[in-house]
Amino acid sequence: MLVSLHVKNLALIRETEVFFGPHLNIMTGETGAGKSIIIGSVGLALGGRADRDLIRTGADYALIELVFQLDKPGQIERVKALDIPMEEDGQVVLQRRIMPARSISRVNGETVNARLLKELSGVLIDIHGQHDSQQLLQTKKHLEILDDFAGEEMARIRRELKEKYDSCRRLRAQAEENTLDEREKERALSLARFEEEEISDAKLREGEDEELENRYRRMSNSQRIAQALGTVYAMTGYEAEGAVGDAIGRAVRELGSVASYDDALSDMVSMLSDVEGLLSDFNRAVSDYMEDLEFDQEDYDQVEERLNLINRLKDKYGRSIREILHYREEKRREIERLTDADAYREQILAQLDKEEKEQEKLCRKATKLRKEAGERLSGLLVEALSDLNFNQVDFGVDILPKEKAGPDGRDEVSFSISTNPGEPRRPLANVASGGELSRIMLALKTVTAGGEDKDTFIFDEIDTGISGKTAWKVSCKLALLGGRRQVICITHLPQIAAMADHHFIIEKNSTDDFTSTSITQIEGEETLHELARMLGGDMITQSALANAKELKDMAANTKQYQIN
Repeated sequence: MLVSLHVKNLALIRETEVFFGPHLNIMTGETGAGKSIIIGSVGLALGGRADRDLIRTGADYALIELVFQLDKPGQIERVKALDIPMEEDGQVVLQRRIMPARSISRVNGETVNARLLKELSGVLIDIHGQHDSQQLLQTKKHLEILDDFAGEEMARIRRELKEKYDSCRRLRAQAEENTLDEREKERALSLARFEEEEISDAKLREGEDEELENRYRRMSNSQRIAQALGTVYAMTGYEAEGAVGDAIGRAVRELGSVASYDDALSDMVSMLSDVEGLLSDFNRAVSDYMEDLEFDQEDYDQVEERLNLINRLKDKYGRSIREILHYREEKRREIERLTDADAYREQILAQLDKEEKEQEKLCRKATKLRKEAGERLSGLLVEALSDLNFNQVDFGVDILPKEKAGPDGRDEVSFSISTNPGEPRRPLANVASGGELSRIMLALKTVTAGGEDKDTFIFDEIDTGISGKTAWKVSCKLALLGGRRQVICITHLPQIAAMADHHFIIEKNSTDDFTSTSITQIEGEETLHELARMLGGDMITQSALANAKELKDMAANTKQYQIN
């Protein structure tokens, strides 16, 4: 459930916070007051596209914060599966800060990316905007709706269908690659053998190039190294005038001559002796290195030749010896495949035949499940649409076979409807108006809500294109959905507003300096005054208040009847 929404510096909103309740939450207000900004901020927090122009004039950033309380085990597990930190009490806090150059999103204090936010929003909330009903005109959406309604077994089969589709496509590509004539096959085999032999003949060893480069670098600079070491040897030895070793030796002897007079001097002699010993060891190491530093032209030429060979192979087959050896293994597999290409292709085709049969079996299972689910869905939708003032409606879920199987099977799903007795069903795109599409979408939500983990549904002006008796029917259906889920709805119709369990009014306030939008929860008399305004206009008369009270009482009786 969405517990609260906090918005700061967004468009006309300076700062506002609203705490939603369970069941049916209704938002009303004058046209242009900023109702859609409130709902739009929820979409922004959940990863919607953010424009810097949304930041309130004069502010450095905009901030949106949503607090959700999760109670359903399935919903909690799906959030945990996204590797999102969860509070022990099941609370999820989403925060998005929109700045001129970028925006930052956090969930329970941890920074997340837009992809993760989108996945999380699919778990937490279902937002139905003013234009979402148009999705019902797309047959691809019909397949998604039906499969979601069919349940977990259908979801499992869809996953398997996707795997089989990918497997078959990969095998077909492999079979195509191995469809070569004899001339092409011989040319490819000859090239593969040449490359494999060239690498094998080099007898490469991992790390060999680094060792050779070190040797080559040392031999190339041996004269300079010898000169530098000769100078170092003389400076740290005992023979040259002013040599460090000789000086330290004299210092040790000089200090030793007085060490018997003070124990502290003995310690200093010991320390200096250690220095002399280390220097002596260093001097011997330099001498040994110099003895080994002999330049051999033949050895130098061999190292250079070997390095040139390795570098040529790197230019052709990989940036390192490891990559070159990996390339050789690929060539060996290619040689094996080309040597017996016909048998290899037959093996691929046999595997493809097996996968296609399993794919076809899954397609038949999916079709069977969809037909069963389609019958259930159409029956429930006829009932739900009748409740929404579709008289003698006939709704169908038509499942037609496609020529080729795709990642979701071999079925094409199309919703069709007839709203007049005696007329055949036709696709929604041919017969449904905007108001009818909104009601059909609401019917779908009430029918499918029971199988979803989502706790919160948001409807932004689902009352578009309806009035009178139909508006009352829609309000009853929203109240019914609100009995099972949290519903947040923006409306202009008093019939829908009267059904509110929690009523919020959105107002725009203007002064000489600025304009701002605020949201306030209203109760009791305030609710009646808002309903009276929606019924009659700015002038609130006693008659309008009486009508508002009558409408509110009717709504209360209807909800009580639905509960019982």
